[in-house]
Amino acid sequence: MRRREFIMLAAGAAAYPLSTSAQGNVRRIGVLAGGRASDPESQAGYQKLRQRLGELGWEQGRNIHIEYRWWAGDPNVADAQAAELVKWGPDVLLAIGTPSVEALRRRAPTLPIIFTVVADPVGAGFVQSLGKPGGNITGFTTFEPEMAGKWLQLLKQAAPAIRRVAAIFNPRTAPMILMPSVQAAIPAVQLQLVPAPAHNAAELEQAISRFAEQPDGGLLIFPDAFPLVHRQLILNLAAAHRLPAMYPFPSFVTDGGLMSYGVSITQLVGRSADYVDRVLRGTRPADLPVQQPNEFQFLLNLKTANALGLNLPPTLVAQADQIVE
Repeated sequence: MRRREFIMLAAGAAAYPLSTSAQGNVRRIGVLAGGRASDPESQAGYQKLRQRLGELGWEQGRNIHIEYRWWAGDPNVADAQAAELVKWGPDVLLAIGTPSVEALRRRAPTLPIIFTVVADPVGAGFVQSLGKPGGNITGFTTFEPEMAGKWLQLLKQAAPAIRRVAAIFNPRTAPMILMPSVQAAIPAVQLQLVPAPAHNAAELEQAISRFAEQPDGGLLIFPDAFPLVHRQLILNLAAAHRLPAMYPFPSFVTDGGLMSYGVSITQLVGRSADYVDRVLRGTRPADLPVQQPNEFQFLLNLKTANALGLNLPPTLVAQADQIVE
């Protein structure tokens, strides 16, 4: 698989001031995302969106104007940012993450909304079905529930001595459709599941530190904007307590985490540009089926494995799409 590239923008370009009026045929695209504007993951997604839109004939400042807003893992901020974007009068909205969709559809029940990085759009009530969304919302999913078993299997292969695994999640924002799949997969890997909910950084630190008081533990980080925003804190805690961890996104591993299996947010955001393009050209969201992931990546960080004293089996290393050293 190709190495994911981080592209940092100048600090002043992280978010553009809202325009007061459109000029000529400039179309307006409002984007609501869950990360932080300063995060390389957020900036890479922004650049990928602009790149793909450019390939489709849409250029920022010429025939489109993109307004990008980040809510930094706080759903209350998401609602305020959604209200601001809708007031601006966009032609189409792009929602990155489930809370972004929820905030935008409350504020804009009829505007076209394209989502990405959403685990369960049917269960969340965003669409009637994947094949026939049936309303003003459609987009791209991130994970299948069955992936929970894969996460646990890979973690157990990397750290066969673990006996307990803490599932780290924010109850307000995490895709809880994954929890039953995690619970169902637990017996096969002979692990004890310890749910570890956390709403903020303090609770996150407390949950992981408390879990680490007992030996033979590992971490499973649920895919969500919340752990992305607190990525460095989670990585520091996992290292300090010597906890092998499975992460949902590649950026955790490139930043020092042990392993990840999942999708690249940057690539998903890029794919969403295709549906934004079609809506701007007149296609209704109801006529665009929800797309599922077409590429998963398994990343391993050998330096972190060595620091944890893990002797990774060659069969596991051979499965990796990318090795970080």
